[in-house]
Amino acid sequence: MSYHGAGMGVQLGDIVSKQKIGLEQLRGQIIAIDAMNSLYQFLSIIRQRDGELLKDSKGRITSHLSGLFYRTANLIEAGIKPVYVFDGAPPKLKLRTVEQRRAVRREAAEEWAAALKEGRIEEAKKFAQRAGRVDERMIKQAQTLLGHMGLPWVQAPGEGEAQAAHLVQRGDAWAAASQDFDSLLFGAPMLVRNLAITGRRKLPSKDVYVEVFPEVIELQALLRELGITQEQLVDIGILIGTDYNAGIKGIGPKKALELIKEQGSIKQIAETELGEKFEVDPIEVREIFLKPNITGKYGLEWGDPDPEGIKEFLCREHDFSESRVQTGIDRLLKGQREREQVSLEKWFG
Repeated sequence: MSYHGAGMGVQLGDIVSKQKIGLEQLRGQIIAIDAMNSLYQFLSIIRQRDGELLKDSKGRITSHLSGLFYRTANLIEAGIKPVYVFDGAPPKLKLRTVEQRRAVRREAAEEWAAALKEGRIEEAKKFAQRAGRVDERMIKQAQTLLGHMGLPWVQAPGEGEAQAAHLVQRGDAWAAASQDFDSLLFGAPMLVRNLAITGRRKLPSKDVYVEVFPEVIELQALLRELGITQEQLVDIGILIGTDYNAGIKGIGPKKALELIKEQGSIKQIAETELGEKFEVDPIEVREIFLKPNITGKYGLEWGDPDPEGIKEFLCREHDFSESRVQTGIDRLLKGQREREQVSLEKWFG
């Protein structure tokens, strides 16, 4: 997702079978995490009761740093090796989506202010969650914090999800992690969802809590189950709607699957009367997924956490609680020790 707006991604949920997985089953695995997707989640979830974001004494937002530090420390303690992948420039076709998202956020911010004024606290929080916006400064702060934590991050030339998928294809990571299904369209052999939000979560606008588990989706198994090719999965996405096109009104995942199996490809469909309903060239959208803008030049080095650097940045610069941060640092160090132990066992085992 580009920092111009959090994405909804392609809504494939209805036809994708997901397998629950425990964090312990991901032990020792390198996971390429869609950084923008995570930062938006943190801005949505980590808020005060009235929907206000966490801020330091200078009024600077810190929800994203809180999420990034504590959630990542949990992953590392669980023996996972995360690498965050940041977006570069979005494809031109995405600009319309970006504009729409900006408008949605502006509207949500206005609704939030109105609800607060009228004392509708529960409602206010709901609007607030939709108003979150990741900017350049937050991205730089996130990268600085990852540096202090001794963790690698990759700057993608284009879409972060495409780059994360590439890391998995090359065997440099075991899976891509994102809430969106777009990684599958970009060809990620393995996708993990709910990684950053595992645990007890409140359902939106309901007073109900649910236990959220990580889910894993294996691309080849999915394609076999649906009886389609990778290209056809992309075509299904285009029919439903992606970040680059609106899709065809009234066509959901099941109908799209049926149409692609019947017609063979989006090319064939574009030649029928349905083809007139595309507002952009579907073949151009297809190219974004099948020939994405990615780089093979990146380094993945897991260094030592720098406790002093972390405290300086989080506690002294952004007013985080020193004792809570120390707990996070302890988790990082514990995870690092175990990682070294595993490497030794591999070496001598």
